[in-house]
Amino acid sequence: MATINDIGVAAAINIVTAFAFLLAFAIFRIQPVNDRVYFPKWYLKGLRSSSIQTGGFGSKFINLDFRSYIRFLNWMPEALKMPEPELVDHAGLDSVVYLRIYLLGYIYILIYLLFSSGLRDLSS
Repeated sequence: MATINDIGVAAAINIVTAFAFLLAFAIFRIQPVNDRVYFPKWYLKGLRSSSIQTGGFGSKFINLDFRSYIRFLNWMPEALKMPEPELVDHAGLDSVVYLRIYLLGYIYILIYLLFSSGLRDLSS
């Protein structure tokens, strides 16, 4: 049977892995070479053109604007404020599904914390 320490280690590994994947997604998203992967609808609508043909050799493949690395998660609060039909038109259905999973997990954790602290108080 698993002990509390085993469960804590597994939870820590899962949390670190989740943050690492979120960080990797955010860094890959702002690279010019990945534009067509992360913004395909914008290319189809003509709102964005390929950045690989413009710029120097290094800036074609790597984003050299270090200010964009500081604000790389600014898209999340803006996406949460958008209505779902507008978000589907803007970013796609996968973005809406991702945000729903994110919000469901957030609400689940809040409910769990609320009830676990309440049950702890009742057992004392």
